[in-house]
Amino acid sequence: MSTKTNRPVRTSEAEFLGWQKTDLNEIFPLYNIVKAGHPSYGSTVCEETLRGFNLRTPRTPSPFPGVGPAPWHNLGTELIDLATAAEAIEVAGLDFTVVKKPLKEVMESTHSAGKSARWATVRTDTGEVLGIVGGKYEPVQNRDAFTFFDRLVGTNDAIYETAGVLGGGKRIWILAKLPGFIKVHNQDIVNKYLLLSNSHDGSSQVRVKLTPIRVICNNTLTAALQGAGEIRVRHTLNAEEDIQQALSLLGLSNILYEQLNVIFNRMSLKKITDKQLLDYVKALVPDNGDNKGNTDGEEIRKTVLRLYESGQGSDLSHGTLWGAFNCVTEYTDHAMDGDPAIRLESNWFGKGEQLKLKAFQLAQRLI
Repeated sequence: MSTKTNRPVRTSEAEFLGWQKTDLNEIFPLYNIVKAGHPSYGSTVCEETLRGFNLRTPRTPSPFPGVGPAPWHNLGTELIDLATAAEAIEVAGLDFTVVKKPLKEVMESTHSAGKSARWATVRTDTGEVLGIVGGKYEPVQNRDAFTFFDRLVGTNDAIYETAGVLGGGKRIWILAKLPGFIKVHNQDIVNKYLLLSNSHDGSSQVRVKLTPIRVICNNTLTAALQGAGEIRVRHTLNAEEDIQQALSLLGLSNILYEQLNVIFNRMSLKKITDKQLLDYVKALVPDNGDNKGNTDGEEIRKTVLRLYESGQGSDLSHGTLWGAFNCVTEYTDHAMDGDPAIRLESNWFGKGEQLKLKAFQLAQRLI
């Protein structure tokens, strides 16, 4: 466990004032500049102007009252004005160390490890075995995993927002918000996030995923664009290489989010009939052997169709392909699997993510 240090306090540079609506019902947030000594101190500005001044955008609440909790609610720690990944990991209690030990040293006598050269990853603070790995595997410590991303946070190109742990330490994650948002049909706001994760069970090391989140319902809109949407980050201890990785990641993320802006808005303009909706849901969850022994496919389809009619945010998207896609994401994020931690891991890294990717791909074919 790392030694706690006194972190420098980052003072506010702007305050959120409220959401405004134009004559065309397009909504946008306004901010007040409160950075002492700034030439525009006290001015009311939009986010684009804030970014032009290189000022941090403060947390911006949802313009929609009564929005339900996010899928990671109570599973992560909110991060307030933290400049580095090391600070975020410390505040969230993720500053533990993982070591690799011979499997035979950590297996109980009743579970022989044999003569294989396999290894186990172990938390040093709890002694918990997190995974079984090969001899070439080397743990990437949480405090080192995301240092490349500090470049973007330090220049206000991203904000560390929430961090948490899954499986007792098998995987840790940080949600980082990018500036700006996607406006679908002028009013439906989609925030732009990156999900950074590090695993200690041998499944992967450092990953960064494009994670758009629809504000009105806190649905995570997993998407894949020509095979992109997730980036594996090569871990280095070279500061210059870290900077280049961060800048390359930002450039790619901005390009992909521009593509998603177009796709989501095309979905919102695509009207669908009841038959097309039913065909879409049946293609998503077909009647086949894959559903036997699992949640009944018919029940999944009924739930998805119900959410299309009455789910959170359905009033902004009813009758459109955008609404069809979002009733699937609401099902996976808020209705599938009972345990919130299991559901969250499924939505970001498992079967829930795969269902959302399939929904996205099916929707793309219908545009």
